[in-house]
Amino acid sequence: MAKHGKKYTAAAAKVDIDKVYSAREAVAVAKETSITKFDATVEVHMRTTLDSRQADQQLRDVVVLPHGLGKTVRVLVFAQGEGAAAARAGGADFVADDDESMKQVEGGALDFDVAIATPDAMGKVGRLGRVLGPRGLMPNPKAGTVVSAQDMERAIKEAKAGRVEYRLDKTNNIHVSIGKVSFDADKLYENYVALMDAINKSRPSGAKGNFIKRVTIASTMGPGVKADPSEHIEGAG
Repeated sequence: MAKHGKKYTAAAAKVDIDKVYSAREAVAVAKETSITKFDATVEVHMRTTLDSRQADQQLRDVVVLPHGLGKTVRVLVFAQGEGAAAARAGGADFVADDDESMKQVEGGALDFDVAIATPDAMGKVGRLGRVLGPRGLMPNPKAGTVVSAQDMERAIKEAKAGRVEYRLDKTNNIHVSIGKVSFDADKLYENYVALMDAINKSRPSGAKGNFIKRVTIASTMGPGVKADPSEHIEGAG
């Protein structure tokens, strides 16, 4: 068992490990037990009963958090012609519309958080899979990051405002950020509710019964706080 430092131990002492807190309480305790000197991120971790290998149990979608994530989101757009013009007009930080800019992406020269593409650019983007895939940055229609030139401005605006993707990983868990420790507790809670409502609505057709088994809320490097999954997920618990 890993040894923890004094700060973590003191923070963990404030958490009742046998208690399942209400979501509002859990968010407040996670905020209170942050131990980093920097403005830590508040994360939600969910254990599910889903099987990511089954086609009817996939879970992947996006949600726009009402209070954003509290960070500057840099957007890269892969597009040509009308799409590239729409991206520049819509406030994209980088536009990859020629071989030179594609090489910059491939070489890791650009620092960005979200990648958006127009459908006609996906042929070239596909060749960057080994660069974008491991970082979870590959544009995907399901995640709302493959859009037409007409929808480009809205997609960029949502990405910068705090649109986050949630997805089932290979271990059948979901991990999502809902803001910063510096956020007011009410704002963190409202972001949490928006996330859980979105997950509720995107329940896979193959999900059986209580598909969210456990919810833990924690700040970066802070102790986990168990939250009641049945508050916002139908049939959970």
